[in-house]
Amino acid sequence: QVQLVESGGGLVQAGGSLRLSCAASGLTFRRYAMGWFRQGPGNEREFVAAITGIGGSTYNVDAVKGRFTISRDNAKNTVYLQMNSLKPEDTAVYYCAAVRSFDYPSTASEYNYWGQGTQVTVSS
Repeated sequence: QVQLVESGGGLVQAGGSLRLSCAASGLTFRRYAMGWFRQGPGNEREFVAAITGIGGSTYNVDAVKGRFTISRDNAKNTVYLQMNSLKPEDTAVYYCAAVRSFDYPSTASEYNYWGQGTQVTVSS
């Protein structure tokens, strides 16, 4: 049974940093592309970043480029999202997701497995 468990969320002031982690189990981790999505109050779930199975390629949306970095440690079955220079508009529940793919999909419907989410709140 595949499980994805996010951690690292919390309350931070604007300009601060957080690192989210997502620990995966029940799958051959290196064969799965991993993505981070977020859903703010009253908003649809939106793509944030993705990384290929071996970590050779990453993709971030424009809203977070230069501020957020996705990475993974296949030895630990964990994917990370380092978030710097946080803004109040980054406030959302952040989800990690997994799909067996050589690419790094950017739409939620392409992902098969999801974590339960971790809340990130950025105060102004």
